[in-house]
Parts: sequence; structure tokens; C-alpha cells
Amino acid sequence: MRKRIVGWLVLVPLCLLVLVFALANRHQVAVNFNPLIAVDEAAPGFGVPLFLVIYAVLFLGISLGGLAVWLTQGAHRRAERRLRRDNERLAAELDAARRAPARPADPALLAADDLA
Repeated sequence: MRKRIVGWLVLVPLCLLVLVFALANRHQVAVNFNPLIAVDEAAPGFGVPLFLVIYAVLFLGISLGGLAVWLTQGAHRRAERRLRRDNERLAAELDAARRAPARPADPALLAADDLA
């Protein structure tokens, strides 16, 4: 319950901040992917609101960062899957050993106990 309240206390102001930012940055900016062209009215390109450009760059950065982390963690996920399979196999072996009938005592061990 506490996490939910804290989440709302953080999420609501963050959403309001994003909304205020978007409303404050509605003016059009020229987007052009050719850095060699001088920026002027005659340059080819298109106008989009500034907040969309910033959000697109932010989304792209988060996506590329997530992809990089996912790729670098592949070895750890593979090791975890292997350990999980080993754990399941060992648990099955232990369960089978617990269900197996008890073996009778070895007569040689009983004779050794009588010597002591």
C-alpha cells in the first residue's frame, strides 16, 4: 500500500510536469537531418513542435539504453536458466530419493558397530 501511495505521489507530479513542459514548448522547430544545409526558411525540412522532438530523442535514448543493457545481460540470463534447470533436476532427484524405500542396514556395518 505504501509503494502505491508513494508511486502516486511521484507519478502525478511527474505527469503534470511533462504536460506543462509540452504546453510551454508548442512552437514549431525545423527538423532537418542534413547538417551541411544552412538553417533558413528555404532549407528543406519540416516543422514539428519542440516537445515532440525532445520526447522522441528521450524515447530513442531510453530504448537504445534498454537494448544495450538487455544485450549485455544475456550471459547472466543464460546462467540463470541453467541454474534453474539444475535446481529443478536436483529437487526431483531429492524427491525421488525421499520416496524410495529405505534400504536394510548393511551387515558389515552392524558388525563394525558391535566391535566398538
